Amino acid sequence: MFKPFHTLPLFFAIAACATAPRPAFAPVAAPTAAQSAAPTFQALVSAAHPLASAAGLEMLKKGGSAADAAAATMLALTVVEPQSSGIGGGGLLVYQGPNGALATIDGRETAPAVARPGQFLGPDGKAMPFERAATGGRAVGVPGNIALIAEAHRRWGRLPWADLFGPAIRLAEGGYDASPRLSLYIGYGAPALAQDPAGAALYLDASGKPIAAGTRVVNPALAATFRAIAAGGSQAFYTGKIAADIARSVVGAQTNPTAMTLADIAAYQVKARAPVCGSYRSYRICGMGPPSSGGVMVLQVLKQLEGFDMGKLGKDNPVSWHLIAESQRLAYADRAKWIGDEDFVKVPVAGLIDPAYTAARGRLISATARMADPVAGTPRGAPPRTAANDNEVPGTSHFVAADGRGGFASYTSTVERPFGSGLVVDGFVLNNEMTDFNFDPADEGALTANRVQPGKRPRSSMAPTIVYDSKGKVVLVIGAAGGSTIPAQVAKAIMGVIDWGLPVKEALALPQLVAMGDRMAIEKGSALEAMIPALTALGDKPVPAQLPLKLNALQRVAGGWAGAADPRSEGAVAGY
Repeated sequence: MFKPFHTLPLFFAIAACATAPRPAFAPVAAPTAAQSAAPTFQALVSAAHPLASAAGLEMLKKGGSAADAAAATMLALTVVEPQSSGIGGGGLLVYQGPNGALATIDGRETAPAVARPGQFLGPDGKAMPFERAATGGRAVGVPGNIALIAEAHRRWGRLPWADLFGPAIRLAEGGYDASPRLSLYIGYGAPALAQDPAGAALYLDASGKPIAAGTRVVNPALAATFRAIAAGGSQAFYTGKIAADIARSVVGAQTNPTAMTLADIAAYQVKARAPVCGSYRSYRICGMGPPSSGGVMVLQVLKQLEGFDMGKLGKDNPVSWHLIAESQRLAYADRAKWIGDEDFVKVPVAGLIDPAYTAARGRLISATARMADPVAGTPRGAPPRTAANDNEVPGTSHFVAADGRGGFASYTSTVERPFGSGLVVDGFVLNNEMTDFNFDPADEGALTANRVQPGKRPRSSMAPTIVYDSKGKVVLVIGAAGGSTIPAQVAKAIMGVIDWGLPVKEALALPQLVAMGDRMAIEKGSALEAMIPALTALGDKPVPAQLPLKLNALQRVAGGWAGAADPRSEGAVAGY
C-alpha cells in the first residue's frame, strides 16, 4: 500500500465526498506590461544564481540561441550552485524552436548494469535509511547533463560548442564568493562530503565545518574538466579520463561502493520524448512526460479544478487553497501508482490526462469538505500496477531562456539531494539519483513501476513547462526546483497567471502548499498560516513547514518579455 509523503530530510516532514455540478468559467485575461513592475526584455535568462544568469546572457549577447544560453547557464551552475545541479547530474529540457516545433529531451541519469531491484534493502529485507542509501557509490546514476546540452546544441545551437564553456571556466578558475545559501547547504551535505577528500577540500574548512559565506571558492579541477569537454565534445565526458575517474570514484567510494563500468558511462544516450500537452481554460500547456511525473501532474492538478471558478474565488480565499490541495492529493496518488520509465513499464499517459478522466477525478473534489481517501484512479489503458513510496528530495535547479528569435528553453537540472552522493570527481558533484527509485521493489507482493532496473531512469517530479495562448503563442515559460513539491509549485504559479491575472513575479511569490495522502504542508510564515482555522474546518490537516521552493519563469508582456525568480531563492533575471 502507498504510504504518502516520504520524510524529506533536511527540509520538512509530513506524514504521508460530496460533489455538485459546476459550470465552466472563462479565464482572467493575461496581465499587461503596465500591471507588472518587472523590466521588459527582448531576450533573457532566469536562473537560480545571478552568476549563472549572467553566463546565459553572455551567450545571448553573442547571438546565441536559447539552447546556447541554457547550456552556459547549466555549466555555470555546476560551479556556483554545486549543491543542486551540474554536469554530474541529469536534466530534462522542454524547447520551443524558432520554427514553432516543440521538443522535449530526456537527459535523466541511468542505472548501471550492476543495479538490482533490491539494492537499497538491508539484510533484514527492510528499506535502508535514506541518508545511508543516498551517500556514496550505490546512489550514483550515469550523468546525463553533458549529453543533453550536446543534443540541444546539435539541434538549436548557433555558437561554437567551446564558447558555451567560457563563463563557467572563468568562474571555476577565477573563483566566486560562497553565498549564505551555499554555506547553509554545505551544512546539509557535510556528512557526505566529509567522506570524500575532494569534496571536503572544496567545501569544508580545516576543522571539517562548512566554509563560511564570503569564502572564495576556486575550482581548478573543474576548469580543467570544462576545457577537456569544450575541446573534445561530449565524448570527452563519456569516454577517456573523465569517465574513468567517475567509475573509479563509484567503485572506490568509502560508503556503498558498487561497480559502475566504463561501458555503462559510454553507453549513455539522451532520448527524445513526446511532449505531454493539454488544455487549461483557453490555454495549451506542454511539459515533460515519463520518466518524469511533472508534465502529467501539472495538467492533472489544473484540469481537475477546471470546473471551479478559481478566478472568482481568488487567491486570498481559503476555499481556493483547499481545492488546490484536494486536486494535488488526487494527482500525487496517480503519480505514485502509474509513473515510471516508459521504456521499462507501460505508463498510461494519454489516459491520465484525458479530459473525461480528469473531469471525473475533479468531481471527487468538494469545496466544502476534504475527501477521505484520495486513491489512484484507473485511467484508460492502465495495466495492473501497485503504488509505492516517494523518495525524491530537494536538490535541483531550474532555468529558462528566451533568445528573441522564437527560441525558448525550460530546463530543470539536478543532482538530487544537496551535494548528491557526496562524491566529487574532477571538480564536480556526482548525483545520488538512484535513490529516486523505490527502495522496496514490491508492495504487497506486486512490482512497482519505479523499481530499480539496469539501464532504467528513475521517476522524477521535474516539470519544465511552456504555456501557449489560444493563438498558439508562447506566453509563459516556467519550472521549479524542490523535489516532490515541483509540480505543485508550477501548477500554482500557472494558476496565479491564468486564473488570478497576476504578473509572473507575483505568481511565483504566491504562498505554497503541498498535499499528499493524509496531510498537507503549508509554507511556514506565509499568508496560508492565517488560513489554518478555515482549512481545518474544511477537514484539511495543515502543518506549517519550511518548504523547498525555487521557481524561475518568463512571461510575454506588451513590448517583450518579463522574467522572474522566486523571491525565496537567490535567483536572478538577466536580459537585454
